[in-house]
Amino acid sequence: MSDAAENRRLKTEEGLARKVAEIIEPAIEGLGFRLVRVRLTGDSGQTLQVMAERPDGTMGIEECELISRTVSPLLDVEDPIASAYALEVSSPGIDRPLVRPTDFERWAGFEVKIEMAQMIAGRKRFRGRLEGFEDDEIRLWFKENNEADPVVVGLAFDNVASAKLVMTDELIKASQTAH
Repeated sequence: MSDAAENRRLKTEEGLARKVAEIIEPAIEGLGFRLVRVRLTGDSGQTLQVMAERPDGTMGIEECELISRTVSPLLDVEDPIASAYALEVSSPGIDRPLVRPTDFERWAGFEVKIEMAQMIAGRKRFRGRLEGFEDDEIRLWFKENNEADPVVVGLAFDNVASAKLVMTDELIKASQTAH
């Protein structure tokens, strides 16, 4: 798989959040980071949440500040959000969203929740142990209802609406030893 294909991002944002992502993603990448997600929350007193990381998955407070100082003027000039908002830049955190093929490889062996944009075999939600990424599919050990043993299913990357790690003791332990 080419480097560009491995690093393409699921565009899970819609509407205004998508517009903001389109404005700030090039600047974030120019700093050497990867955009993970943009989310606009709150009806009054809105918060613009920008989640980013280095390609190796790390992110410190100083780096969040750097991204904030870089994207804030861009948003002031483009002015995509009509009302007042607070800008919040953070790392993905422990139960992080998975948005790139490399994320599905890096977190193989851990439990994930995946929601599909369109139904597959009558379902949109899948939960199981991540096997990895192959042939443009997310490979997942999945147990259908009362079946005894899980089977590996392939979920088309381009049909994924959202994917995230599930907070488990195993994930917490792994994150503690990684730092």
